[in-house]
Amino acid sequence: MIESVADFEKLLILNTEQKDLWVSWDEYHRAIELLALKIHESGLQFDHILCLARGGLRLGDVFSRLFKLPLSILSVSSYRGSAGQEHGQIQIGGSVASVEQNLSGRVLLLDDLVDSGITFKEVQPWLRSHYPEISEIKSAVIWVKSVSVVVPDFYIEYVEGTPWIHQPFEIYDTLSFEDLANRERH
Repeated sequence: MIESVADFEKLLILNTEQKDLWVSWDEYHRAIELLALKIHESGLQFDHILCLARGGLRLGDVFSRLFKLPLSILSVSSYRGSAGQEHGQIQIGGSVASVEQNLSGRVLLLDDLVDSGITFKEVQPWLRSHYPEISEIKSAVIWVKSVSVVVPDFYIEYVEGTPWIHQPFEIYDTLSFEDLANRERH
């Protein structure tokens, strides 16, 4: 059982010796909690939680509940293909979805991981140009790969190389409604 950041890091180091890294739901949820705890213990103050969809949605939901702040969402996409593993040009949504009137002040930007770092590198200037009232952006992810051109302010694991990190929700990238129906029948 994972009880600390150190336990989680040991697990990931073991898994990165393989070509890919496989993460269970329990490991994934625990990593989100450890990241939230790390940020809380840092004393970082922020006015808004902004997650990048899709990968940052689950983090954003948990953080919004723990930090008692509304969740803002920006849709960003750089992976395509039937299994979502083909890297393409980054696409940034037209605006931030939020119940807040204006995105301003200190923003905590969340995503699940930084692969190449291009998403964070392009999103931060985009945010500043579209929301000039933002005074500070801090970033947080679960995983940062060693090949990234950006290192977030907070992360749980630094992963050597470029292993594909199989997160538990990826099953839905290839699951069909027929598969779901068959599973329910058995």
